[in-house]
Amino acid sequence: MSRAQRRSAARMSAVQALYEMDITQKGMIDVCAEFEAHWIGQQVDDDLEMREAELSFFKDIVGGVIAHQSEIDKTIDNALAKGWPLVRIEVVLRSIMRAGVYEISQRKDVPPKVSISEYVDVTHAFYVGDEPGMVNAVLDHVARDLRGDELGPKRG
Repeated sequence: MSRAQRRSAARMSAVQALYEMDITQKGMIDVCAEFEAHWIGQQVDDDLEMREAELSFFKDIVGGVIAHQSEIDKTIDNALAKGWPLVRIEVVLRSIMRAGVYEISQRKDVPPKVSISEYVDVTHAFYVGDEPGMVNAVLDHVARDLRGDELGPKRG
């Protein structure tokens, strides 16, 4: 499996771990240990196999979101449409956006276009409606604010 595939799997696992932390109030250490021992790279049941993930990248995303959550949430709130604060967004979408904004704002080694594309793909794994477009719009807005010099002109 390529590094890009392991990183994609790490992003998916990080979103799932952030979701679990949000709904169960478990701590990061417990959730990361659980994912490492029981989920990542494991055959969960007959229908579900979790792909092997780059563990350091997974832990960096989860830990980074937790460490910067207040700043990340403000950034997302500013990118969302007026009247739709982050607290009104469903938990999975919140987790996806938080991970994406963390990666765009803190992981300068990852091109913003890659981060946006990857988290839109993660969103497609959970939703079939307008949600992937919403994630794309929010992450594009954030990337243009924070790293616009790395993006081409906005297509319109």
